[in-house]
Formats: sequence, C-alpha cells, structure tokens
Amino acid sequence: MPQPTLAATYNSSTNVPFKHEVQLPELGTDNVEKRVAYLSVLRQETAKLQDRINAELTQRMEEDKLQAEKDAAPGANKRKVDDVAEEENYGEEVVEDD
Repeated sequence: MPQPTLAATYNSSTNVPFKHEVQLPELGTDNVEKRVAYLSVLRQETAKLQDRINAELTQRMEEDKLQAEKDAAPGANKRKVDDVAEEENYGEEVVEDD
C-alpha cells in the first residue's frame, strides 16, 4: 500500500505556482493507536497546509495589486480597490454588472 500524502497545488497564468506535499504515517486499520496517530498528524498537517495556502494567496494578492497599480496610466482615474471584496473573491471569476 502506498504511503498516504496530503498535497495541494496552485497554478496560475499570472503568478508563480506553488505546491505543498507531506507524507503521512501509514493508516493502521487494525490498531487504534495507529489510527489515532494518523488522525493527529493529518489534523496538524492540514492546519499547516491551510496557513501556507493563506500566506501564499495573500502574497499573490499583494503582487497583483502592485502590478495593477503599475499598469494604470499616470493621471488616469483609478478605481478604488475594495480589499475585502478582493480577498473574498481571489481566484474566482467575478462578473461585474455594467
């Protein structure tokens, strides 16, 4: 039986991709102590994965914001960026009503 892993991969056409992968202990089906140990490690690693994803996406949001500011024409009316809305919708396609 292959070693279980916890993995996440992020790919983007505009940002550097990242990948997080960690080996998990073998899941014992007949031993309660092994199952408890497995679930404990899985919980810890899932929290680490969530922290890493949050940090990576926050960094990419900041990079995107800086790039948008650089791309804006000097003296042009710049639309005010709603940081809360940007964070909630990051990575999602948002269709704006005109």
